[in-house]
Amino acid sequence: MKSQAYLREIRQAAGLSRAVLKKITVEGGEAVFYLVTDVNYTEEDAAYAAEVSARYAAGLKASVRIMKSVPSEEGIKNAVRDILGANFPAFSAFVAEGGVSVSLGTAGGAFTIEAGGAERNKEKEAEVLDAVSAALNRSFCGNWVGELRFTERAEGISRELPPEEFVFTPRYFDVADYGPIDGGEQKRAIYIADLSKEMQGVTVCGSITYIAERATKTGKPYFSVSLSDGTGTLRLSYFTKVKTVEKVRGLRQGMYVCFKGDNELFNGALSFRSTTVDFGRPPEGFVPEERPSRPVPAQYQAVFPVPEEDLVQGTLFGGDALPADFLKENFVVFDLETTGLSTSGVMDRIIEVGAVKITGGRISERFSTFVACPTKLPPEIVALTGITDDMLVGAPPIGAVVADFYKFAAGCSLVAHNTQFDCKLISYYGGQEGYSFNRRQFDTVFLAQELLHLKNYKLNTVAEYFGFEFNHHRAFDDAFVTAKIFIELIRMRKGLPG
Repeated sequence: MKSQAYLREIRQAAGLSRAVLKKITVEGGEAVFYLVTDVNYTEEDAAYAAEVSARYAAGLKASVRIMKSVPSEEGIKNAVRDILGANFPAFSAFVAEGGVSVSLGTAGGAFTIEAGGAERNKEKEAEVLDAVSAALNRSFCGNWVGELRFTERAEGISRELPPEEFVFTPRYFDVADYGPIDGGEQKRAIYIADLSKEMQGVTVCGSITYIAERATKTGKPYFSVSLSDGTGTLRLSYFTKVKTVEKVRGLRQGMYVCFKGDNELFNGALSFRSTTVDFGRPPEGFVPEERPSRPVPAQYQAVFPVPEEDLVQGTLFGGDALPADFLKENFVVFDLETTGLSTSGVMDRIIEVGAVKITGGRISERFSTFVACPTKLPPEIVALTGITDDMLVGAPPIGAVVADFYKFAAGCSLVAHNTQFDCKLISYYGGQEGYSFNRRQFDTVFLAQELLHLKNYKLNTVAEYFGFEFNHHRAFDDAFVTAKIFIELIRMRKGLPG
């Protein structure tokens, strides 16, 4: 459809990456395109939109009107009710007052419809969810996904417990050894690990781990920099001034600096754009304060664990007894499928979580879900995992998934095959929701390197050593085989490390 092709082109502009075409009017030989965006846009974005619109105006003079709109929870709730009333009046009658709940995210959100007394019909349920999601996606920026929940009677609709009160407070440290470049007098810097939301005029401070000079389309120089403060690493862009450009060209890897700028959404992800740089460093002997975690949720909201059993566990390798320290501890072994491999700067998105729980030395529970993704999956990820965009329609948002995973993993050590990837990503997205995954971790890569002599220590290679067959690059299958490998490695080692 021409409207879809038009929006694909429009969304190439950073400030219009989630724009919605509200309407087109034609009057007096002029076509007016009305666009709505929920992020800041520039004059360059508006000029680009005018150029694109002119190509779709069918010979008419074209102009563009851009409006900024940030949806509210109440606005989305009302929209869901209006959509149900207009398209599914019979179903709408079973949705009680207050039966629609909404969770807003940084790029859209999720809605839940609670209904009572309606006869369950999976085809009808899918039709309702698809219609509501499609209508919201047409009217509001971002991606909108939903779920239906049913009770026995309309008058007895269940109510979820209110979320535990939790206020996320970013941590800061005082900047030491300040020295001017731009002369911004930067005195306090936020922990990079806490820079998880849109913020204006914020300072970050740390050592340069990467720096390269680039140029904009107009030839203006800017610098791409990676900065680390001991709590996290941030990739940022610094746009130069004539008076400072030569000084910035003298910056090198390992130097300590402060950048001040805005942490904003760009192409669906947070991006730090800095306009001020000065010398400065964390205090001498800087030890990050431990951030308190949000309490374990009272109940599961989107992903519900189910019992799981490995029918052949403990029988393939001679029946050696498992060590006592292993039997006393509980473990959650997990794997993530993602849109890429980036765990610094702009993080790649999680699209699937798979996990199993080990209690008493045996696999006992399963946690598995797709995760909503507001951006189109890269072709190479589709080819690698077999996961397609259609498979993620209706999946819960990452905020709901990490809350349920945090509950599932409560009181357990974490296990993964390459914890540097999986644990870093789950910690990052957990931190955005206030959940701290700061707990004991075990890496089956390191355990395999300690105990086995293999050509490499990829998951499929280690699994092949133990004779385990599995469907590689799907989260639950990878987690399940990692759990089996972990059990056998600990059996061989006769005790937990450290």
